[in-house]
Amino acid sequence: QVQLVESGGGLVQTGGSLRLSCAASGSFVSINDMSWYRQAPGQQRVLVARITSAGSTNYAESVKGRFTISRDNAKNTVYLQMNSLNAEDTAVYYCFANVATYATWARRDYWGQGTQVTVSS
Repeated sequence: QVQLVESGGGLVQTGGSLRLSCAASGSFVSINDMSWYRQAPGQQRVLVARITSAGSTNYAESVKGRFTISRDNAKNTVYLQMNSLNAEDTAVYYCFANVATYATWARRDYWGQGTQVTVSS
C-alpha cells in the first residue's frame, strides 16, 4: 500500500504565501508523475500543477507565475510553493501520484486526503 500525506495548508491573507508538502510512504518501486489538484466548494477538482519524475512541470493558467511545484525524489516528496495568494485560490488541495507498485509497469494512482487552504481578504 502507498500513502500520501499532505501538510502545510491553513489560513492566509490575500497576497500571502503558503508551502504545501506531500510525502509518499509504503512499498513501491518508483513514483512517476506527481501533481497537485484543488477543489473549491461546489466545483470540480482541477489540476493545479504537475511534475514528472525528471522534473518537467506544467501549470494551470490561473497559477502560472505565482505557484511553483517541485519534488525531492530522495524523500518521495512533492511541494507546492504558493505566492501572491488570492480568494480564488481558496480550496481543498489534493496531492496525486502515479506509482509503480511492484514493477515499473504496475502503475496505480493514489490521492492524498486533502489539505484546506483559505485565503482571506
